[in-house]
Amino acid sequence: MDLSIVIPLYNEDESLPELVEWIERVCNDHGYAHEIIMIDDGSTDNSWFVIENLSTQYNTVKGIKFQRNYGKSAALNEGFKAAKGNVVITMDADLQDSPDEIPELYRMIAVDGFDLVSGWKKVRHDNALTKNLPSKLYNAVNRSISGIKLHDMNCGLKAYRKKVVKSIEVYGEMHRFIPVLAKWAGFRKIGEKVVTHRPRKYGVSKFGWERFINGFLDLLSVQFMGRFGKKPMHFFGTLGTLTFLIGLLMTVYLIVSRFMYEDVFLTNRPPFYIALVAMIIGTQFFLTGFVAELVSRNASDRNNYLVEERIGN
Repeated sequence: MDLSIVIPLYNEDESLPELVEWIERVCNDHGYAHEIIMIDDGSTDNSWFVIENLSTQYNTVKGIKFQRNYGKSAALNEGFKAAKGNVVITMDADLQDSPDEIPELYRMIAVDGFDLVSGWKKVRHDNALTKNLPSKLYNAVNRSISGIKLHDMNCGLKAYRKKVVKSIEVYGEMHRFIPVLAKWAGFRKIGEKVVTHRPRKYGVSKFGWERFINGFLDLLSVQFMGRFGKKPMHFFGTLGTLTFLIGLLMTVYLIVSRFMYEDVFLTNRPPFYIALVAMIIGTQFFLTGFVAELVSRNASDRNNYLVEERIGN
C-alpha cells in the first residue's frame, strides 16, 4: 500500500462524494495503491449513509463510525491505527484542502525523506478578524514555545511517514500539535509546503474562539509531557527546592535582623509571611514531584521507547 488518506469528518455529507471522486482521480492518475479512511465523528446528518454508498462505489473507501462526537483528535488517532499505507496523508472533508496537493506531499515523504510535512495555507479564504489574525498569533506562540518553525501548525493537510503515525498517540485536542508530538518521539525531519486553501463550498466551520485558549493550554501540556513525562521530579523537585530555599534564606535574614535590631519583631514584618508561604509552597512542589514519580514509575508505558534499528539477535 503506497498511500493512506485519513479524513476525519463531522456533518459533511454534501462534500463527501465530490471529495472522494477528486481523490480517486488524482491517485489513479499517479498510479498509487491507496485507501481512503473516513472517520465519522458522530455526525447527525447523512454522512455515514453517504460513506456506505461510496464504499460500494469505490473499493478503496473504508469507514469508521463513532457512537458520538469525540473530537478530531480521537478520529485521527483511530484513522492512524487503521492506516496501512507507507505514506499517510490527512485532510479535512470540507473541500477547503485540495487533493491536487497529494502527489507533491507524497513525494516529499517517499523521495525527499521527510518524516512529516505540514501544509501552510499562505493565502487563506477565512474571515480576517475571527480566524486569520488569531491563527497568526496562535502559530507565532507555537513556534516560540515548541521551537518548530512551521507557519501553520494547525493545518489539517499533512503527510507522514507510516512510522510516525504508528509511534504517537493523539488524544484530547492534541491534533493541533502533532508536529510537536512527532518531535518528542524523535522524528526531526519536519518540513512545510505551501498549499492551496479553497473557499468553503458546503456547510459551516465547526470550530470557535475557544480553540485558541484550549490550544495554548494543550501546547503547554505537550511541552511538559515531552520534557518531563518520564521524570516529573526533575520539574517539581527543582521548582520546589528553589522556592523553599528562597523562603529559607529570607527566614535566615529575618532572624539575623531580629538579633541585630531587638526592637524589630518578626511577625510584624511582611517578609516573614512571604518566607513562610514560600517554604510551604516549596515543600508542596517537592511532594508533588514524589507523587508524580510514583505514578510515572508504575505506568504501563514507562519503558516504551522508539527503537529505529537493531543489529544482531
